[in-house]
Amino acid sequence: MDKKELLSQIESQHSIFTALSDKIWDTPELSLKEHQSMAAYVELLTKLGFTVETGLAGVETAFSGSYGSGKPVIGFLGEFDALSGLSQKSGVTHKEALASGGCGHGCGHNLLGAGALAAANAVKEYLAEKGEGSGTVIFYGCPGEEGNAGKAFMAQKELFSHLDAAVTWHGSDVNEVVTGSCLASYQLLYQFSGTAAHAAGCPQMGRSALDAMELMNVGVQFLREHIGPHDGLHYAILDNGGASPNVVQPTASVLYMLRSDNVPNIRRLAERVHKVAQGAAMMTETEVSWKFIDGTADVLPNATLEKLAYENFAATELPTYSEEEFAFAAALRKTYTVEQLPGFATEFDSEIEDFVREKSGNGSKVINDFLVPYYHSRMISAGSSDVGDVSHQTPTVQVHTVTLPAGTPGHSWQTVSAGKSSIAHKGLLLATKVMAATAFDLFEQPEVLAAAKAEFEKVNRHGYVCPIEEGTIPTPVE
Repeated sequence: MDKKELLSQIESQHSIFTALSDKIWDTPELSLKEHQSMAAYVELLTKLGFTVETGLAGVETAFSGSYGSGKPVIGFLGEFDALSGLSQKSGVTHKEALASGGCGHGCGHNLLGAGALAAANAVKEYLAEKGEGSGTVIFYGCPGEEGNAGKAFMAQKELFSHLDAAVTWHGSDVNEVVTGSCLASYQLLYQFSGTAAHAAGCPQMGRSALDAMELMNVGVQFLREHIGPHDGLHYAILDNGGASPNVVQPTASVLYMLRSDNVPNIRRLAERVHKVAQGAAMMTETEVSWKFIDGTADVLPNATLEKLAYENFAATELPTYSEEEFAFAAALRKTYTVEQLPGFATEFDSEIEDFVREKSGNGSKVINDFLVPYYHSRMISAGSSDVGDVSHQTPTVQVHTVTLPAGTPGHSWQTVSAGKSSIAHKGLLLATKVMAATAFDLFEQPEVLAAAKAEFEKVNRHGYVCPIEEGTIPTPVE
C-alpha cells in the first residue's frame, strides 16, 4: 500500500468515523465519566480488529486498541470528554440548550477521538498488508482531558514510554501544525472547616470557614504580584457553607488551578499557595486541608516531526466549502467578536502574519480555507494540556484542522453547535489524512524517526517529572 492508496482508503471509510463522532456528540459525558463513549469506541475497535485493553493506569475510562507487532510503535491519542454547562442544539446559530444545565462538546473532543481512531485504522490496514513484524499501531483512548489529566495518569504508569512517536490533533478554526509549548498545571482542592453558630445570637461561638476561604482568595490576589511571568492562578468556589446568612458557615471549599512553565516550578508555586491557605485558617481559627486532584506537564515540541507533518499537510488537498456552509459560518460568527488573526505563528513571524492577513481577508473570512506556513517555536502559550505528559515520554506532534467558523471561541455553545456540521466532518477527514500520512512516513523513513528521537533525547535531557502526586486516585471533581 502506498500513500495514495492509504488516503483513498481513508476516504472510503470516512462515514464510519463521522458516525462515531456524531454518536459521541449525542452522548456528552464529563471527565472520567465517559462510559458510553468508551463503550462505543471499544465496540468499534473490536469490530475493526484491534486488540483492546480497558481500565489503563487505574482509570476506568482509559483504554487502548493495538494492532501489529515489532517496531516502530506509533501511537495515536484520542480524547472524548465534554464540558459542563454547554448543552446546545446542533447546527443552530443561537444559544439553545438541549438539556437545561447539561454538558456538551465545547472543545470538539467528539471529533478528536474519532479522527485519531480513523488514522490509526488506516495505519492498521497498511501494516496488515506489510505483514507480521513490520510495526505496531496503538490508539489510546485518553479520558478526562478537561480537568482530570487522563494522559498524565497514564504517563505516570509509563504507558507512552515504549512508543517511537505519538501523533494527535485538535479541531480549530485554522489549519496549522502546532508548535511551541504550554504551561504545566496543578489542580488542588482546599477545604476549610469551622464551627457553626447563630450569626446574631452567639457569633462569638462560631468560626467561619467561609471567612477563611475568602481570606485565602484575597491573599492569593496579593500573591499575584510576586510570581513569575508564566505563573497563573485560577479558582472556583465549590462550597460556600450554605444558603442561610444567619448561620456562621462551618464548611467551605475552593478548587484552584495553578500554572507555571514546568512541573518543578509549579510545585514551588503550590507551596506558596499552601501557606496562604494556612494563614487564612490561622486568622479565622479554622482548619484547612488540601487534596491534589491532577496535574499536567509542559509540552516538548519536536521540530523533526513538525516538519514531516507540515510536508504531508501541504501535500493534502484542503476542503472546499458550499454556499450553505459559508452561510452557516457567517451567521454563527455574528454571535461573537473576532479579536485576532488566526494561527499561532502570526504573533511571532511578520511574514506569516502578512500571509495570513492576505489569505483571511485581514481576518474577515468566515472560514479559514488555507494552511498557515510552517513555523517552529519554543514559545509558551497560556493554556495547558496533558499532551505535554506524552511529549515527555516520546516524540509527539499535533496538528490543527478547521472544524469551526473563523474565530469561534473555545469552550463555547458555538463550538458545540458546529460539532456535527459538515465543516467539522471535513476537518476530521483532513486531520485523519495528515496524521495517517505522517505515520506512514515514520514507518517508511526510519532515518526521519531516528532524527525525531535524537531531538527528543536532547530536548528532554532532564527527564520527565510526573506532575501526579504518588497515591493520587483519579477522581472526577463534583
